[in-house]
Amino acid sequence: MQALNLKLFRDLWQIKGQAIAISLVIAAGVSLFIMYMSTFESLQLTRSAYYDRYRFADVFASLKRAPLWLQQRIAQIPGVARAETRVVVDVTLDVEGLSEPAVGRLISIPERREAMLNDVFLRRGRYIEPGRPDEVLASEAFALAHGFGPGDTVAALINGRYRQLEIVGIALSPEYVYSIPSGEMIPDDLRFGILWMGRKALATAFDMEGAFNDVALRLTARASEPEVIAHLDRMLKRYGGLGALPRSLQISNWYLSSELVMLQTIGTIIPMLFLAVAVFLLHVSLSRIITVQREQIAALKALGYSNLEVGSHYLQWSLVIVLCATALGIASGSWFGSGLTAIYNNYYRFPILQYQLSFRIVVFAVLVSLAAGVFGALVSVQRAVRLPPAEAMRPEAPAVWNRRC
Repeated sequence: MQALNLKLFRDLWQIKGQAIAISLVIAAGVSLFIMYMSTFESLQLTRSAYYDRYRFADVFASLKRAPLWLQQRIAQIPGVARAETRVVVDVTLDVEGLSEPAVGRLISIPERREAMLNDVFLRRGRYIEPGRPDEVLASEAFALAHGFGPGDTVAALINGRYRQLEIVGIALSPEYVYSIPSGEMIPDDLRFGILWMGRKALATAFDMEGAFNDVALRLTARASEPEVIAHLDRMLKRYGGLGALPRSLQISNWYLSSELVMLQTIGTIIPMLFLAVAVFLLHVSLSRIITVQREQIAALKALGYSNLEVGSHYLQWSLVIVLCATALGIASGSWFGSGLTAIYNNYYRFPILQYQLSFRIVVFAVLVSLAAGVFGALVSVQRAVRLPPAEAMRPEAPAVWNRRC
């Protein structure tokens, strides 16, 4: 087999231009697959861990106003593991440097830090303190857009009163991984921000003492989501309920889920197109080589090489190209994937979004590219194996023949 190996590398060197071109096509397909699928997996794992650790709610509902005692009845709905009520109000913010007012969404949080649904992650600064009604936490995207940090203030028009709110911390929440103003399609970090304020201070400012206008639910593992939502809607109807939403339709999660679906779809379809082109190129190139080397194939068989050895020789020609291309595709794909993940860090707010390339994705990419290489060479290899030595010594018959030829 050493002689066949020498012939293999000599043949590849003679057609190095074609081999490089085919390798680059395969490498492009593998690179795109690695880039998209590794980014998809990084986002998916990060989202899952973030939602679980910071208790992202399963059901959300807004209403006009309901008494606080209703929270106990909501918690008793079959399938509800935990129910929390809040006060959520959009206010006008007067931010220096903006030609028009910004919108701030004030969300109530406990004055003392405790575990809660849709919990906040403090990126910088500290949590609010009891007895300080003007302290707030600001969303990171809004703070970065305006250069705010702990100790800065932002003016807000709260229930007709002009107040200076002191930012004591920069925070994130699983509820606003992708923060979009109501009625908009894209985020606007300059003109829309989330501000978390003490429950007592916010309720007092909007005459909501002993009341709430927003509720979040965590469901049990066996709960029926449609039944819980229907029950909650009936309960909140008399209080101006606007219709409960499952987690899948919550605006931030919906956009993030749509992005993940798009990544997975693109990462499957586009690489397959490149590999399909590579299969065609491998077939054409190997067919031409076998046509040119008919006499060599006859000589090999006459010298005692079996059909298996001859077929393996030409199959290896394809696999060498594929393996070199796959190695290049994996290296470039991981580099592009880390860059794409860094871009997503600018749009989706996670406490930590780290790029990771799993061994499973690498193995799958190698297997798919090898399958493409085998498939591209299969017809040509069969043709080489089936050539009898005596026939192979003669020139190939023309594809179209008649007596005038």
